[in-house]
Amino acid sequence: MKAADFPYAATVEQFDFSLHPELKRTVLLRFFDSSFITNAGCLVLIGPSGLGKPHLAVALGTKMVQLGYRVRFVLAQQLVNAVLASTSRIELLRVIEPLMHCDLLILDEFGYLPMAPHVGPVLYEILAGRYEKGATVITSNKSLATWGEVIGDSALMMAILDRLLHHGEVFYMRGSSYRLRGKEPVTLNAKGETHSTPEKP
Repeated sequence: MKAADFPYAATVEQFDFSLHPELKRTVLLRFFDSSFITNAGCLVLIGPSGLGKPHLAVALGTKMVQLGYRVRFVLAQQLVNAVLASTSRIELLRVIEPLMHCDLLILDEFGYLPMAPHVGPVLYEILAGRYEKGATVITSNKSLATWGEVIGDSALMMAILDRLLHHGEVFYMRGSSYRLRGKEPVTLNAKGETHSTPEKP
């Protein structure tokens, strides 16, 4: 569990599926089985911030640790920063090899920030190295069609998606952020100023 480096504790029992009719509990629970690892599957969760994507990813990762598998959880921006800080191939290998060889890699918040140009090939190296060898979970706020813009190379992203989706499934999540429930909506005007919009009775 320490090596997995989860940001917090989470279980699938704590996830409120009633708020997400687009997600079927019975379907998602299929990924919480050891076959997800042995089949080197891929799960992609896409949707706006605050819908519980990391919660599901952490819950899945926790289950796999309990089943005895090696899991690594990493924020996409953490990976970017580590790649940019590497000054040699040896240093870069220290960053990516644990991510390539673990049983389950969870890449969280992919697409929240654009990546530097030379990070895309490193991401390809990681995910291509995991193809048919290890399971992968990715959470993102961007649709698959725009992932090429995130790494700045649509052709390279197509090669990555080709490998991810061969044994993978994509789920789009909808709804309002958990963090904003019960709060007044906030809008941004043309001057960049924010103001609250009272909810209608």
